[in-house]
Amino acid sequence: MQPLKKDWVASSVPDSACSCVTNLLFIIIDSNEVLANYLLGVGRADCTGPVADIPLMGYANPDQVGGGLLTRLYSRAFIMADLDDSRRVVFVSADIGMVSQRLRLEVLKKLKSKYGELYQHDNVILSGTHTHSGPAGYFQYTLFWITSKGLIRPSLNAIVNGIVKSIDIAHQNVRRGRLFINRGTVQNSQINRSPFSYLANPASERSRYSSNTDKEMVMLKMVDSNGQELGFISWFAVHPVSMNNTNRLVNSDNVGYASYLFEQEKNKGMLPGEGSFVAAFASSNLGDVSPNTKGPFCVNTGESCDNPQSTCPVGGAAMCMAMGPGNDMFDSTRIIGQNIYLKAKELYEKASQEVTGPLSSAHQWVNMSDVLVELNATHTVKTCKPALGHSFAAGTIDGVGGLNFTQGNLEGDPFWDEIRDLLLGEPSNETKDCHKPKPILFSTGEMTRPHPWHPDIVDVQIAVIGSLAIVAVPGELTTMSGRRLREAVKREFDSHGTPRMDVVIAGLCNVYTHYITTYEEYQIQRYEAASTIYGPHTLSAYIQLYRGLARAIATNTVQDLPPGPEPPLFNISNLTLVPALTVDRVPVNKTFGDVLQEVRQQYRAGEVAEVTFVGANPRNSAENATEHNFLTVERYNSTSDSWQVVKNDASWDTRFYWTKGLFGRSNVTIEWHIPHDTELGIYRIRYFGHYRKNLSISHAVSFPFEGTSSAFEITAP
Repeated sequence: MQPLKKDWVASSVPDSACSCVTNLLFIIIDSNEVLANYLLGVGRADCTGPVADIPLMGYANPDQVGGGLLTRLYSRAFIMADLDDSRRVVFVSADIGMVSQRLRLEVLKKLKSKYGELYQHDNVILSGTHTHSGPAGYFQYTLFWITSKGLIRPSLNAIVNGIVKSIDIAHQNVRRGRLFINRGTVQNSQINRSPFSYLANPASERSRYSSNTDKEMVMLKMVDSNGQELGFISWFAVHPVSMNNTNRLVNSDNVGYASYLFEQEKNKGMLPGEGSFVAAFASSNLGDVSPNTKGPFCVNTGESCDNPQSTCPVGGAAMCMAMGPGNDMFDSTRIIGQNIYLKAKELYEKASQEVTGPLSSAHQWVNMSDVLVELNATHTVKTCKPALGHSFAAGTIDGVGGLNFTQGNLEGDPFWDEIRDLLLGEPSNETKDCHKPKPILFSTGEMTRPHPWHPDIVDVQIAVIGSLAIVAVPGELTTMSGRRLREAVKREFDSHGTPRMDVVIAGLCNVYTHYITTYEEYQIQRYEAASTIYGPHTLSAYIQLYRGLARAIATNTVQDLPPGPEPPLFNISNLTLVPALTVDRVPVNKTFGDVLQEVRQQYRAGEVAEVTFVGANPRNSAENATEHNFLTVERYNSTSDSWQVVKNDASWDTRFYWTKGLFGRSNVTIEWHIPHDTELGIYRIRYFGHYRKNLSISHAVSFPFEGTSSAFEITAP
């Protein structure tokens, strides 16, 4: 149908009615124009990196070294702009432990080289989902090197390139569209893992809330002006630690599984990682929030260890661990992820409150070790140089420490203090006094070799899209800390003529500074408080800073904000204790990809098909192919006499295990946990790898290879 023309309208109706009819027709004709408030773009890209032979990031357990792949890690990017494209905001949620300062600085540098001044530190928010099962090694501060074994360039490059690529894809797909917001309660998916700290908050404050965790999910839905679904960002507070610290498979944990389910549903017929619909489950104020809903139990006796120190009568703190709702960690990940997905699906389908209004963003760098905080008209306090308390080493009920430190320690330990003084130096009296009642284990703000151990310069940032304010926080706020910060920002907007703002906390953004507890929780010194590195007034400092950003946005004075001191970018290219890649070798009379243990001839749905190959180090693939796929499950199509890929290594029901042997030998085992709805037929499993070979004494090259199982049949139960 040809579009109506204005001259037709004018000549086809009486003059008296011309103006009215013309306006009506143009509302209809230009409905696409009317049904758009923003320019929107979404993108997703792989950021997995090496999946084996390097430490995983999150539990700070040096023994937790990657040994394969459960699900791939993705960066999900969302670009929002005013219709006249005068202002843009980028929000990225990446399946990584947290965003490091090094990572952010390298991403911004690449964006500047591609796009000039379009995407900068003030309008780009990078947030980590906080999975504890992703590769480590992308930090420039020394503390994180201890369990990460330094700065691992392949890990860092994979994340930087994945984030930039996801933004590239979103940038290329920008179109006119609409935003809708919705919110709702997620049940049976979280507990407070430090309830005794939470109880230290004023009773009058606690009485305003029905739970000691934030159960609300906030959903930002995106559709284009033709009604095509683009994707969404949701924010919900839960730690992605359903996979515990015994896990060796790289994966995106419970929130990643929720993304997987939603994207598989919307990108019908596509393999995981493919398709245009992008579903991000971003982190929020998850600091004291665990998905291990059965709570803490002594693993040796089965009795509860839900006490202020999280200790067991036999074995102490090391025996006290929280359990998820499932039969094992895989099952718990599935259950929690599905709960989150189902609530998101409901909120997405019912989202009808439209977001309208201009975009803006505000950003400052702040020296968080030296912020003067005005508590009231007569009292000021200061933040401290970074330091970690003794209870930091205790870990949590989601992942305990290894040396029997306990949570809630207000005294310290002379034995460990003496060792610290000998090896690292004694904390200054100034730092000790500033952090009270925290007994300092590591005075990281006074440790500078080979580089500073913790950041001083920190990003604070708010992005506003119409009635939605995204508060990008560089760490892990506890439940009550998040509530206080949200309220303070909302009040600031209210008092400066911008009422009824929806304020969400985006966690693990831009630079990692551990935890942020309330002042009252800090006095209890459980793990989260011991890890509040800038001292007891950290939250008050952040509230003051974010109020300043909100005020500047509300009063249109962002340009007057001082940018603050720029963070350093240390001159480190690759400094790691991860062993260098060596030549891969095979057993006698074998070659890479040969089958060592075959599949069975038949399986039923619900069973596990398993095959073992002569393998090679998966790091070869990560360092030689940008988005290498390690496996496929393929179904035989008799009509076309061809094999069709039905699963890949990002599929939830496939598992890729790498076992390191002696003298450069290794095996790869691939499992396919056959879903109950699998189509009957003939299948096979394929493995794709790279082996490393010396061409000369000083020159090694990686060569691709593949292996294929025998065909097997899936039969009816």
